Amino acid sequence: MPKRIGKYTIQLETNPAILSYAAVVGKKEGEGPYGQYFDQCHTDTTLGEASWEKAESRLQNEAVHLALNKASLKNSDIDCIFAGDLLNQCISSTFGLRSLNIPFLGQYGACSTMAQTLAIASLFVESGAANRAAAVTSSHFCSAERQFRFPLEYGGQRTPTAQWTATAAGAVILGSRNLYPGQPIGLQAITFGRIVDYDIKDMTNMGAAMAPAAASTLLDYFNDTGTNPQDYDLILTGDLGLVGSKLLDDLMEREGKDIRPLHNDCGLMIYDRDKQDVHAGGSGCGCSAAILCAPIFQQMSVGQLHKVLFVGTGALMSPTSSQQGESIPGVAHLVYLQA
Repeated sequence: MPKRIGKYTIQLETNPAILSYAAVVGKKEGEGPYGQYFDQCHTDTTLGEASWEKAESRLQNEAVHLALNKASLKNSDIDCIFAGDLLNQCISSTFGLRSLNIPFLGQYGACSTMAQTLAIASLFVESGAANRAAAVTSSHFCSAERQFRFPLEYGGQRTPTAQWTATAAGAVILGSRNLYPGQPIGLQAITFGRIVDYDIKDMTNMGAAMAPAAASTLLDYFNDTGTNPQDYDLILTGDLGLVGSKLLDDLMEREGKDIRPLHNDCGLMIYDRDKQDVHAGGSGCGCSAAILCAPIFQQMSVGQLHKVLFVGTGALMSPTSSQQGESIPGVAHLVYLQA
């Protein structure tokens, strides 16, 4: 059963197993440094669909089906699926997964959604509420631009702090240790983050808005568990980009926790900033989902990584709140993965 450690952290005593994972990405992401790791790289960002939103829904559907096939499972074998995205009412998830006929629980954590869905799915498996559960999320550059900024036809200029929303989806299938005792990767603990607001109002600087939340959650986890950054192989945030990653490193150093030797960010990994015009790096729900569900899990499965803190970061904003002059609150959720 789940056991609370300290004030904010939950230990998963049965270590729910990662049964399979899959990542599906667009053309730009496939051309990045980790293109060979992804399960499927589309060359057309419309994916043959009539709209960007339908293309994003298809990303989720493909990722889930690939993960199910890897685990030799059918839709009916999954007790519940947790999914979310960046669009209003999470329509990418709703329409992408409606044909699966799996009990569906929609989630919204902005770019922290991969960590949030993974954490909640693990709690269901840990508690016995599910024998198998799925966690999935996605984003699409064009659908996100249309909702949060300007349609592509507008041709707006991007600021140096702006990040490129990844066209990508990632899916994870989790299972009970009673059924899958030999799976190498499991979830050891989770820390749900608190909302942190430093009064950042620049919607083109998501990294600065989210970094304080990442620092808050990491500090909560270290305090609750009595561990230090050096106890882990990798501290992976997603996705702060260049600006937010540097800010997080500085904030943690002020608290006596130097994470620089171990810290990497999905927004800095998914693209080659020197060769691809992405400014401060990648962002979007699918960014961290694709990196986690491809290179990270693959490296853990072969023993290159053993102890990973995955910290999903989200900017809790909407077009309405930004237009009304509100600040951009941030949140970060942590999942401790061990192989």
